Amino acid sequence: MNGSELLAEILKKENIQFLSCFPSTSLIESCAKINIKPIMCRQERIGVAIADGISRSTGGNQIGVFAMQGGPGAENSFPGAAQSFA
Repeated sequence: MNGSELLAEILKKENIQFLSCFPSTSLIESCAKINIKPIMCRQERIGVAIADGISRSTGGNQIGVFAMQGGPGAENSFPGAAQSFA
């Protein structure tokens, strides 16, 4: 078992049903293998907004999760992360 598979198992135990994501990261495949449905986004900010929307629309009963690749695009996720705390 590698790190992404371990993290996917933890998400499954937390009853996560969807993984909002921006390609590419090994966590996407690991989650898909254990029936956590990936929602592929075309921009990081939107992926964070989807995860935030999942949490807000369920009243916090379901946790929204976002995964993305590392690199220069990471800064695009910062506004969404800040909004999720509002």
